Amino acid sequence: MKFFVDTADVADIKDLAASGLLDGVTTNPSLIMKANRPMFDVIKEICALVPGPVSAETVSTDHKRMLEEGRKLAKLAKNVAVKVPLTPDGLKTCKVLRSEGIMVNVTLCFSAAQALLAAKADASFISPFVGRIDDNGHDGMMLIDEIMTIYRQYPHFKTEVLVASIRHTQHVVRAAKMGAHVATVPPNVLRGLFKHVLTDIGLKAFLDDWAKTGQSIL
Repeated sequence: MKFFVDTADVADIKDLAASGLLDGVTTNPSLIMKANRPMFDVIKEICALVPGPVSAETVSTDHKRMLEEGRKLAKLAKNVAVKVPLTPDGLKTCKVLRSEGIMVNVTLCFSAAQALLAAKADASFISPFVGRIDDNGHDGMMLIDEIMTIYRQYPHFKTEVLVASIRHTQHVVRAAKMGAHVATVPPNVLRGLFKHVLTDIGLKAFLDDWAKTGQSIL
């Protein structure tokens, strides 16, 4: 499974990229607002830090303007993945951008039927929002299971399932068990994957015993 981080905080991205865990980054207008910096500057800087796909989202709703925005965003760096909404105009834009060799992340997916349409439009990534589905009283991970089941029936589909709106580490684990291609994870959840109480207890015991030996490696 690939790990993307869902943030526009460059400091967080630098820190996580140093671990070698990051395969890409996803941003959206809300994350850009939190960064409180010009969007183009943020995207360029992130693309220089991470060699994998960096999602940058269009903000228009009509096909013509969305296409213009997508082309402009794609020029910022070779690893930009243009993000478009799962609407008729969004999928029209996806189809054109993909024909031009531009990566496209189709976002705001909430049904298997929508995911099927995105694959038909040759999306590079489809982003189902599991956390938001959970918030509305349903199991978001069931949607991932449905999408993966459908995509496996059609090997010619090249669209990767990018699990989005992840709220906790079990979302990541369940997505991996289902074979999802990518999880885009908030920085705190990605760091949470390291944590286990038995790791902390074991490390403390080893260090305490080492201190008793009076030795030093350096």
